[in-house]
Amino acid sequence: MKPVNPRVGTFKRFILNNRFVLFLLILLLIGLNILVFMKVSFIFTPIEVLIKTILLPIILAAIVYYLLNPVVDFFERRGIRRIYTILVLFLVIIGLLTILIVSVIPFLKEQVMSLIKSFPQYTSDVEQLVKDVVGSDFVNQAQRTLNVNVADLSKQISDQASTIIDNMFAGIGNIVGIVKDFILALVTLPFILFYLLKDGKKLGPYVLKFMPVTFRGSTYKVMHEMNNQISSYIRGQIIVSFCIGALMYIGFLIIGMEYASLLALVAAFTSVVPYLGPAIAITPAFIIALVTSPFMVLKLIIVWTIVQLVEGKFISPQIMGRNLHIHPITIIFVILTAGNLFGVVGIILAVPGYAVLKVIVTHLFEWMKIRSNMYEQRDQKS
Repeated sequence: MKPVNPRVGTFKRFILNNRFVLFLLILLLIGLNILVFMKVSFIFTPIEVLIKTILLPIILAAIVYYLLNPVVDFFERRGIRRIYTILVLFLVIIGLLTILIVSVIPFLKEQVMSLIKSFPQYTSDVEQLVKDVVGSDFVNQAQRTLNVNVADLSKQISDQASTIIDNMFAGIGNIVGIVKDFILALVTLPFILFYLLKDGKKLGPYVLKFMPVTFRGSTYKVMHEMNNQISSYIRGQIIVSFCIGALMYIGFLIIGMEYASLLALVAAFTSVVPYLGPAIAITPAFIIALVTSPFMVLKLIIVWTIVQLVEGKFISPQIMGRNLHIHPITIIFVILTAGNLFGVVGIILAVPGYAVLKVIVTHLFEWMKIRSNMYEQRDQKS
């Protein structure tokens, strides 16, 4: 019998029989494949165009699907066929959109046009207010104490604002492209939504057919958790946004704020972004209150504080709960990173995308713990 080379035995014991090392080797091979595909990325250009074309309609359809699917399931459990419920829901949505177009949109359009006409006056009022503040004795004393040139600082801010405005006008072509894609998404949305509501339950079992039998149980568990994370976030966030908009509108009416409905609508839409949304929403309202009167600023701060307290202490805990299990600091970092990488779309999809990624990484980590001896050895030593 030929003796076994001790070097071969050591290599086999520490490399080939070590599942964690094999896992790292698999990751290395995956990374090499990604590098090769990046070098020939031009081959995937048609696929990239296809994804960009269908991504927005699918996202919009998925959002509406998660809102309407519980209603369809509710009536299906009571013996009503899904297609009948879907048709009734479509008729209701068409009716609501008709009411919105006929009554609400002209009113909002009037407020927007009024705000645009008043914008030059607001700008001159803010400039005069800044001049009064800069020329005050207190600011002059602070300037000498801190050795800060307020005039240069104002010039820098003005230059930055001009640059931002120039970039906005330079990107008109991109805005036109975005509007075109959005209109195309709205046209295809009803068709995608109809088939999602009708056959959405068949999608999971269909995907599982392509998985090996040994992985179907764990894959189903991952897909189920991902679905729960996304559905709870979308439904909860939309309800919370609606509540914030309604509370802001009531508060603005009480204090007599101009453009109450328009500002409340802005607050409702921006509140989709956790933590950063309220700060964005308060900015236009603060500017209007600032040029109105100092007392209006105080009333606005009171309304904004009360709404944030009600939302943070009562609405969000009851509706959102703690389903995502994500720390607030993590959410802020994720939103900022996604915004820098993908723009506005990244900001909106940052939190649900992170929640889905967290589910996948968590299950991969559990799989690695089971199949490697590293964590078992640590437990034994401790």
